[in-house]
Amino acid sequence: MAEDTGGQSRKSNKVARLIAEYDLDESLGDELEQLWTAEDQQRKSLRDLADLFNQRLLESAMASAGISTVDGEISNLYRLLTADDVSSGMQTEARNRLERDGVDIEQLERDFVSYQAIRSYLTEYRDASYEHPSDSEQVENVLDSIRRLQSRLRSLTEGSLDRLRSTGRITLGEFRLFIDIDVLCEDCGEQYGVIDLLERGGCDCNDGT
Repeated sequence: MAEDTGGQSRKSNKVARLIAEYDLDESLGDELEQLWTAEDQQRKSLRDLADLFNQRLLESAMASAGISTVDGEISNLYRLLTADDVSSGMQTEARNRLERDGVDIEQLERDFVSYQAIRSYLTEYRDASYEHPSDSEQVENVLDSIRRLQSRLRSLTEGSLDRLRSTGRITLGEFRLFIDIDVLCEDCGEQYGVIDLLERGGCDCNDGT
């Protein structure tokens, strides 16, 4: 009985059904799974994936109605339809425009999925899972992010100073940049550079206490 129930759940999955009904690319399921299980900054949350999927539904509905779009129009229309910070007047205007152009906006909005539906699709329908990185991997990920930010900040600052100097807007001789972030632990009183702190595994709070 348990297997029959699971099979029925897979067949009735809302996201899988909508992929077929809206004639979406069959690779969309792979794309959603890859984005959910990706590493570091490439990974998308379930809410992000729900927004992505709903925008694909909107794009398909507009294409079926013969509506041509330009870059960025789909994401902007979706924002007007769903964002909390959009006025009711702007939302109504967007809905009326789509309705005039032949989109069944009420059905489309009923078909919009939640992040829970995406999670059900990925974990129950596709049997996907996301493994959280280990503690050491998480520390390394943070270190890599900080180093990349420092590198971008160094490049931006050096380029800006060079341009200001070359155009006579500031006076500056040869220079070196020091881009450091220090962390002061108010419990043990020790201060460390943030990279040093992460590499050594923390401060001395637990040493001998």
